[in-house]
Formats: sequence, C-alpha cells, structure tokens
Amino acid sequence: MKGVPSNVRVPYITARQGEEEDSFLSLRASFGEDGKSRLGYWDEVPGDRDLHGVLWGRCSQSIGPGRLPEGLPRWKMIHPARQRETMAMLRCQVCVGPAKTDAGTLFLETATGYRSGWPPRTAQPPVCLEHAHLAAERCPHLVRNGHVALMVRKSPLYGVIGTPYMYGLDGVQALAGDDAPVPYGDPGLWWFLASQLVRELRDYTVVNLDDLVPAA
Repeated sequence: MKGVPSNVRVPYITARQGEEEDSFLSLRASFGEDGKSRLGYWDEVPGDRDLHGVLWGRCSQSIGPGRLPEGLPRWKMIHPARQRETMAMLRCQVCVGPAKTDAGTLFLETATGYRSGWPPRTAQPPVCLEHAHLAAERCPHLVRNGHVALMVRKSPLYGVIGTPYMYGLDGVQALAGDDAPVPYGDPGLWWFLASQLVRELRDYTVVNLDDLVPAA
C-alpha cells in the first residue's frame, strides 16, 4: 500500500489522504417523482441515491492495485462510500471480505452505545473473525469508549447519519446536525446528505473476542 508500511494493516473503510469530498456547489434543489422538493446534485446519477431514495455525499477514492485503497490513512475519518458498501453487504470493515458466519455476523459496538438503548443501532460495519481484534484496536471510537462484541443474527437497515439541509434565500444551506441516526421513512431525509449507513442490531449474543476462532 502506497505510503503505508507493509506491516501495517489499514481498515478498508478508513479514509486516505488525497480523498476529497465533492464541492458544496455541486448541490441544488430538485424535485422527486412525487413533485416534492428535495436535495440533489446538478449532475446527479442513479448511484448517488440508495434504494430508499436518500442522497449520499460524494467523495473521491484513492484506489490502487487489487482495487484496494492506498495512501496515508486519516485514522479518525471514515470514507462514506466504503462504509456504505461494507455495511450494506455485511462485509468486514478491515479486509472487505464476507463477515457472516454460521453463528451470525460479528459487530463491535462502543460500550457507551451498547448501554444507551435497545435495540442498539450502529454505523460500525461488521468484522470478520480474523480481523476483529485489529478493528477494536484501530477504531478511535472503540479505543476511546471501550467495545462490546456482539454476534448478531438479525441486523435490518435502520437509516443514515449525515447532514440536514434546507433551501433559503441564499440557496442550499447546511444545517447543524447532532450525528443521531435518522430512520428511513423520515420526511426530513428528502433534504439530507448521508455519510454513514446504520443498522439495528437484533437477536444477538454478547461474546468475548478471545473465544472466537477464525476459520482455517
């Protein structure tokens, strides 16, 4: 990986230096099929929205050999497209390999987030058994708040995290957000730019990472 020592594994979802968000000027007011106003791009393409019609923030990607990200990691930043990919497809956030096992799918939640309510909701994509410890050690949120490992059997999509917008006298304007997940179906999502996909974790068992054995 360019710019990273060969012995350092950088999680797939970690943003890299040189990856840049699209300009604010690319946003505009548009209209949906129902005639209602919504946030859009001047040059919008179908892939800019998810299956629920929510607009996603654009960000360039530094992709090298093997179709993997390259460049110096921005450890505290998550790439929105790679987060969306791994969360939607239940892929490991570290290696982008399949995360599902016969027992379920392994998610790492912050200890504070796990205690805050039922059922827990997370924007942290799952991990495979091989890279579970590495994810717990590299994710700033998990390091700062501690982690709880959950083997999950049901994890339906819940909604998104991002930035709310409005259209005012000066055109499209970003509003202050609180990083709280907004559920799919909320009318506010028509004027919302998503950056992270959220799942609701149901039917799970709390596990100890040291007890999990990766497949041979």
